[in-house]
This record gives sequence, structure tokens and C-alpha cells, in this order.
Amino acid sequence: MKKSLQSALLGDFAWRGLIADVTSQHQLDAHLGEAPRSIYCGFDPTADSLHVGSLLPLLALRRIQLAGHRPIVLIGGGTGLIGDPSGKAGERQLNPAEQVAEWADRLRKQVERFFDFGGAQPAILANNYEWLSRLEVIPFLRDVGKHFSVGSMIAREAVRARMGAGISYTEFSYQVLQAYDFLELHRRHGCTMQIGGSDQWGNITAGTDLIRRIDNATAFGLTLPLVTKTDGSKFGKTESGTVWLDPRKTSPYEMYQFWLNTADADAGAFLKYFTFLERERIEALEAGVRHHPEQREAQRVLAREVTTLVHGETATQEAETITRAFFSGDLGALTEGQLAQACQGMPRTELTDGDLGALSLVELLTRVGLAESKKRGRELVAAGAIHVNGQPARNADARVSRDLARYGRFIILRKGKKTYHLALLA
Repeated sequence: MKKSLQSALLGDFAWRGLIADVTSQHQLDAHLGEAPRSIYCGFDPTADSLHVGSLLPLLALRRIQLAGHRPIVLIGGGTGLIGDPSGKAGERQLNPAEQVAEWADRLRKQVERFFDFGGAQPAILANNYEWLSRLEVIPFLRDVGKHFSVGSMIAREAVRARMGAGISYTEFSYQVLQAYDFLELHRRHGCTMQIGGSDQWGNITAGTDLIRRIDNATAFGLTLPLVTKTDGSKFGKTESGTVWLDPRKTSPYEMYQFWLNTADADAGAFLKYFTFLERERIEALEAGVRHHPEQREAQRVLAREVTTLVHGETATQEAETITRAFFSGDLGALTEGQLAQACQGMPRTELTDGDLGALSLVELLTRVGLAESKKRGRELVAAGAIHVNGQPARNADARVSRDLARYGRFIILRKGKKTYHLALLA
């Protein structure tokens, strides 16, 4: 960056690679350096939980509060009823109002743990249903709608990308409502800045324009980068699906494993994006990746830091206990609850009482898809490639029984080093 930044917040964002686009960067830099500001980010309730893709803006808001500014977390109880076309190839399904309200409440409880609602700059938690639900069509179109040019609305990327497939007026109007949110927060809380994902640039600048046109005031926008993996796979996805922040949907152990499996090439960037470690510590961990990648220290630190942020210290310690047990093969040391957590995201096959004694191990391997045939199953067992509950399988003809299962329920099959399948006894 040619000119040094005055604002500690913007300087930290720049070092961490958290700036994709920004309106009037040096003007914003001065604005943030002059006094504490109110800055918001919105989260629409499109599901009953946020996922790890939501962590980047969520943690960015936390950085904002730690830098002495006031974060505003906006839950989109109103806009969630409309549907944001950004990043979508087709029209979103409109969810029932009762469901959106329930999801909004769950998201509210989920984000509360990340912020301080006391102190000098207490966080604000708002829901845009409060004001959007009270709008009257005619006054809104006269007072707000007149400030939006259809040509500029169509030119915005989120809309332009959908013109071929088609876009309803409902989703087309989303940017107007988001811009109005910014205006409303500006008036209620003196909010002068909005942050969001890189796909929100058009919606954010629509808000800064509306504030300038109606209130004759200056507002700013900043977008965060799209998080990608260097191997081309989608961030936040695993073989078992999306990595959610709700422990009922993605266990702390699964969360820990997701970060632990980060590629060396991504570890440094993810430490900057998703942890609050100091620059010197991150640079030391990056050096460790370059010189001693086999130690995977950066990944362990990343997994510990993020899992603790999301689920707390106790849950992280339990995730580490499970991880060590699976690495050593000593699953017998795990409690029934820990074993259930470890198996939460595994592919599974349920067995009945009728299967007990009737199935051999090799037949079980073929049933669950770990072997294409009994012959191949026997070869895998003979080669030592099959483990049952952490121990090498010795007898391909051993019968499936409750004695074989941990806690009379769990038969955890492993093929090779990383392919797991749970056979669960009723």
C-alpha cells in the first residue's frame, strides 16, 4: 500500500488480506481514525444456523469492536423473507414467515457469544423486520424508490448475473431494502459503514448512495474477500456436507477436524482471516509451514483457535481428546458421548438385531461400500487396511455381534488412513 494507514483497524484488515473492495479508502481511514464509529454487517436467516462461511464477516465485526468501534449485528428477519439474489444461479425458495422468524431467533442467539454488549462501545443486535414490516408501499416508493435508477440496479453484478436465467421483482428489489437498512441504521445509531462479503458490493454501495441522496451524509462500505481453497475445492464443505456453527449440526470434533485438515498452502491465510493471533505469532507459524510442514503446527493452532471461538474451551479440549484417540487407535479411552460426537458426521449404516451373527466382517464391508466384493474385502483385511474400532482387523470371517461393538452400538470401520464408516447397532 503506497500510503500508510492511520486507522489501526484498517491497517490490521489490510495486513490480514481482509479488504476486497472499499469506498474512498483514505477518506475512510481518516474517518475511522478520528473517533469511534458504528459499523454494521447483516446476516439473513436462510437456514437455522450460520456456517463457517459466515465466520469471516462475524469475526471482522469482532475485530471492529476490539479496535474501539461499535459493531451492529443486523439479523435480516425482513430481508430473509425476500431473498438475496447475490451468488445464486436461480430464484430462492421463499420460506414461511414463521420459519424465518424462528431461524432469525436462532441466529441471534448464535452470534451473541462473539460480542461484548457492555463496556464503552457495546455491540448492538438488531432485526430489520422491525422497520421493514412497517413500511407502507406508496410512501416508500415516493420517498426511497425514486432515488434508484433501474439502469444502475440492472448493472449491478448480482442482478446482471441472473438476467439470463430470470429474476423476479421480489429479488430485484432486495438491494433497495438493504440500502434502506443502511439508512435506517444511520439514523438510529449513527452507523457510517457497512461490511459484507464480496458479493455484497452492489448492495452496499446502493446504501452509501441512498444516505448521500436523502440525508446528505457520507457513508462507507468495505467488502471482505471470497474465501477459496488453493486446491479448487469449495471452502466450508466436507464429504459430509456444510460445516455449520451449530454443534447439533456439526459437532465441535468435526469443526476441529475441518480446520486441522487445512492444506499447507491455505494455513497462513486462514490464520490471518479466522484467528486473533498477533502478527508475530502468525508469521512464526507460517515459517513453520515452510520449514517443517510435517509437524502441522499451524493447522493445530488454527483448529484450536477457531473451535474455541465458536464452541468454547471445554468443547475444544474434548475435540482434541477425540482426535488423539483416533490418531492412536485407542478408541477404548473415549466415553460414549465422545464416541457419538466423533461419529456425528460419518457415513453410516444401521444394523438390526437380525444382522447380529448373520453377517461376517467381510460381508459388512461389502454392505457399507468399503469393498466392492467379498474377495476384495478379504484382500483388504489381509493387507491390514481395515481397522475396527481403532484396531487392525485380523479375521475377515468374524461375526458381527454386540461384543464387537463399542458400548454395544458403535462399529467404526476404517479403510486405509482416512475413510471411515459407522455401522450402528439399534
